[in-house]
Amino acid sequence: MHRPFTAAVLGASLLLAACHPTFNWREVRADPAGLTVLLPCKPDEGARRVPFGDREVELRMLGCDAGGATFAVAYTDAGDAGQVVGALALWKAATLANMRAAGAPSEAAAEIKGADGWPAPVRVSAAGRRADGSAVTAQIVWFARGTRIFQAVMYADKPEPEAAETFFSGISLS
Repeated sequence: MHRPFTAAVLGASLLLAACHPTFNWREVRADPAGLTVLLPCKPDEGARRVPFGDREVELRMLGCDAGGATFAVAYTDAGDAGQVVGALALWKAATLANMRAAGAPSEAAAEIKGADGWPAPVRVSAAGRRADGSAVTAQIVWFARGTRIFQAVMYADKPEPEAAETFFSGISLS
């Protein structure tokens, strides 16, 4: 007598689970930066002052967690055009050091709509360790527009190429 009911409940549960995708992609705008990004969940937003080279800057960030991965975009102002290349290199080195990147990360050109061609956007894939010592993989893109510099990152336990491609291809500057 209870078997048909149990089967119906199980079937309904599976059907409902199929209706809730792991990634619920949405377009999010960060208006002061002219940034539009496609995120798989409703983002948290924040800003704080952080040391950056020989000065302190306001770093703005928006991001969220979905499907066991963290998706985030951060940006700040390099101050002047002559500082952009050095600031991006500093940010890249700090990010890879912070995640204790193991081995040589792979690096390739990236395409970000509206980003400056120089310095060219770059995409890095790296494996490393979180602060708690657990393994993490990262897909990271650094890019610039004028004196604003940006970092888009996806951290996950294991590579998620489809989610990473959707995330990075959904970034644009206006």
